Amino acid sequence: MSEEKRSRLLGADALWSYALRVLAGRAHSTGELREKLRRRAARVEDVDDVLARLKQDGYLDDRRFAESFAAARLANDRFGRGRVLQDLRQRRVAPALAEKTVRQVYEDVDEQKLIEEWIRRKYRAAEREGLFQEEKDLAAAYRRLLRAGFRTGEILRALKKFAKNPDLLDGFEPPDEEPAD
Repeated sequence: MSEEKRSRLLGADALWSYALRVLAGRAHSTGELREKLRRRAARVEDVDDVLARLKQDGYLDDRRFAESFAAARLANDRFGRGRVLQDLRQRRVAPALAEKTVRQVYEDVDEQKLIEEWIRRKYRAAEREGLFQEEKDLAAAYRRLLRAGFRTGEILRALKKFAKNPDLLDGFEPPDEEPAD
């Protein structure tokens, strides 16, 4: 380890201050913050102590983080369940907590309606009559909706409503791969 890097490592008190500054910028999951703190800690043992203190003082709460993150992704980005679940996992929220939270946040959400709103918003500049005229247009829309976290069945049902020729979807073969979790 270089002398410069060693001089940037933080002791327990400085690590606590650093953690508070990081959390003041935006909320983090315990897993995300643990990674950031490990990169800056002079002693790895200090990381768990700082995390425990943050939890005890109410600065760090994965359940609260997951709930607010999922609710914001639904309200602001209008993503489907799958995308929000994937994003929570990328932010190092425990899989069981992520799944439970997404299930609760999306409990009363009509996913079909959400997909239709998403299509209207993303394709608002396109003429309604010209929307999804060809199979390639449907395939591109399908892929975009899949990346947005919607399930295949609901996507196909919604695309049938918007397609100029819904019969094109009868022979539509979705790609074999689903988005990675």
